[in-house]
Amino acid sequence: MLRNMRNMFRLLHAARTLAAYEALIPVEFEDQVPGSAKFAAKVLRFGTRRRGEEGDTPEAQAARLAEALQELGPTYIKLGQFLATRPDIVGDGIADGLNVLQDRLPPFGGAEAELRIARDLGKRVVELYSAFGEPLAAASIAQVHQATTTEGKLVAVKVLRPDIERRFRNDLDAFFFAARMAEHYFPASKRLEPVKAVETLRDSVDQEMDLRLEGAAASQIKENTAADENFIVPAVDWARTGKAVLTTEWVEGSSVRSADELREAGHDPKAIANLVIQTFLTHALRDGFFHADMHPGNLFVDKEGRLVAVDFGIMGRISRAERRFMAETLYGFLCRDYERVAQVHFDMGYVPAAKSKEDFALALRSVGERIFGRHVSEISMAGLLGQLFEITRRFGMHMQPSLLLLQKTMVVVEGVARNLDPEHNIWEASRPVVEKFMTDYIGPEARVREAADAAGHLARIATRLPDMLEKLEDAAVIVTEMADEEGVRLHPETARAIGEAEARGTRSGRTAMWVGAGALVAMALAALFG
Repeated sequence: MLRNMRNMFRLLHAARTLAAYEALIPVEFEDQVPGSAKFAAKVLRFGTRRRGEEGDTPEAQAARLAEALQELGPTYIKLGQFLATRPDIVGDGIADGLNVLQDRLPPFGGAEAELRIARDLGKRVVELYSAFGEPLAAASIAQVHQATTTEGKLVAVKVLRPDIERRFRNDLDAFFFAARMAEHYFPASKRLEPVKAVETLRDSVDQEMDLRLEGAAASQIKENTAADENFIVPAVDWARTGKAVLTTEWVEGSSVRSADELREAGHDPKAIANLVIQTFLTHALRDGFFHADMHPGNLFVDKEGRLVAVDFGIMGRISRAERRFMAETLYGFLCRDYERVAQVHFDMGYVPAAKSKEDFALALRSVGERIFGRHVSEISMAGLLGQLFEITRRFGMHMQPSLLLLQKTMVVVEGVARNLDPEHNIWEASRPVVEKFMTDYIGPEARVREAADAAGHLARIATRLPDMLEKLEDAAVIVTEMADEEGVRLHPETARAIGEAEARGTRSGRTAMWVGAGALVAMALAALFG
């Protein structure tokens, strides 16, 4: 009871803050909200000072919502970033507005950071680092310091905020309370699965608050890209890394925030824009594991012109089937082959089989044809994917979280590329990566590799065949003994299937005979190994 009251007070505080920004009821859903809820919003706003941008457009509302979440603190910032990937919950306008949510908070003191390091690593800071600087960047969960190890190596040290775990735990508890209440009192909300959405947010936050996992992600992507000449990942110093502390090598570089800064450092912004897009797509399609927070603050260019990525707290992973789906989809749009794009959606089971494939292909054409013949500055791959997912929702597709994260990251990297080169042609930058994936993983050579893999698998089975045959022979003896001693009792349906098979000798009858034989073998194996 006391716990529920605490959650209600937390939610009440959040609701008043949102009401003060006039962001409690989104404009897009105002017509669907009952009058009692609108009245409650006015009551909550009473006595608060009006804050945020003026106007009732979806863009102004999204900006006010972002500001309100920023004021509410770390958990709500993460909630906003999560909702930016869920247009099916908040609508496309608000999701787009939340993409600009800034994950920046005032830094905490160096003394607190040193205390946190000592507690986590079991050593005083002076035993680990000969120099430990002031914070260089502070976000909702952690901040980064420059330091020098006792061996004289320059490193970056990421430290979790003090007491951040408890604060997230309390706020997430309130989110779960609200989600359960929504499902209980508003049955229509069950379609959006609010409890499951909060669970997804919790899992994401849990991973970000264990910096050992971030170190592992950096280590994996460094291994995946070891042969890539134009991309590097700072190495992790595992001796100085724990749950609340992550130490990596320091890499000097120019930020991708500014084309002018890159030019001054001797780099071509147009080439870097291509590199950002191709790096992201290569990691997603080739490796199925990609940096899902590639904003300008996490990307640098070193003096050799290589792209350097930092902060691997948010990672995306897509399966082999999903990678093929994405490549086929992008390639289909590049070739204006909408039937092919429709087919891959049906093959993956993303669109219910009862829907018309021809109607779906026509809907896809309505998206694709709008981009051809337009100036490159007007063409957005992220926008295309967003429209594609909107259409698939209309055709009954249940959106895959991994694909939504992929699309959200595409929005970010596309923004980085366009900032460096307003005339950037994202399609031409993407084409070589997509075509290479199609050749390597879908074309004839890939089929030869798959056949070789299958042959290897069969060879491994063959080496175990004598042992398997011996066990089956023992099983047959047991079946015979069971029949001699007490008879083998079969389910009537199985017995009838065997009889019908014997009478007909058809293909379906032979299948039924094998089912009956399988039942006997299963009984024997259970007796043999039980």
